[in-house]
Amino acid sequence: MTAPLRIATRKSALALWQAEHVAALLRQAHPGLVVELVPLSTRGDEILDRSLATIGGKGLFLKELEVAMQEGRADIAVHSLKDVPASLEPGFALSAILPRADAADGFISNDYATIAELPNGARVGTSSLRRQAQLRALRPDLQLLDLRGNVNTRLARLDEGHYEAIILACAGVDRLGLGGRVRSRLASPDWLPAPGQGAIAVEIREGDTRVAELLAAIDDADTRLATDAERALNEQLGGSCAVAIGAFCVVAEFGLTLHALVGDAGSGELIVAQADIDGDKPVELGHEVAAMLIQQGAAELLKPQR
Repeated sequence: MTAPLRIATRKSALALWQAEHVAALLRQAHPGLVVELVPLSTRGDEILDRSLATIGGKGLFLKELEVAMQEGRADIAVHSLKDVPASLEPGFALSAILPRADAADGFISNDYATIAELPNGARVGTSSLRRQAQLRALRPDLQLLDLRGNVNTRLARLDEGHYEAIILACAGVDRLGLGGRVRSRLASPDWLPAPGQGAIAVEIREGDTRVAELLAAIDDADTRLATDAERALNEQLGGSCAVAIGAFCVVAEFGLTLHALVGDAGSGELIVAQADIDGDKPVELGHEVAAMLIQQGAAELLKPQR
């Protein structure tokens, strides 16, 4: 009998949905495979009164899941790809990236349909420096306030009247059946998401060939190409949650197009760049666009903003 495949996952509703989604795809691809969830709590979930930049970055969402794999309590971990640092810890690899959902951000408000409709000085909740920089560029008058926690917690804070609007990833809201809360989509190329946004990634222990072979059946080639370009750019720029970087890659018949920005959450200054590349060379494209941003002066904006 084949050993069960154990999935380490965070305990939030969205994380559990994503893990169950991966489990369902694996059971469909490999009839008879037993897949079990191993829900865990991470420091990123537990510390909600400070920004991620001040407590150690997005890697806090991965650490406990990686420890579970190292200790043999789990075989794989499921993540939102946008939460996965540009460089993984040694000994781990991303073995599968699922077909990308809606990569756009969503503008959510109970009283206003768009950013433009918000009254002068309106309070907008988001802890993302990338979102703050783009908001500041559009509406310097807005009050940008921190907002952390899972999707339902953030929506509850909006409904309690702490903000006039909040910004969330459309993919996460849609996956929880709450897509109707989105009043307008903030989409590329006018508004750029986080690198990897909308994609689900499956992490394994490097060299675990049995698990890698099982996951090969659910890996999506186009999504991997696009997100490889975005993550290569992010890594080249030293991306973390302490800087504002947006990126979105489009896969077309001729090759790839990558849009990217580096911003300043305080001033709303944005530096943008875009390039195309023929064929399947995502890393080269990511490095090229990163160099274009640096040539325009992005290095100054890449100094940690918090």
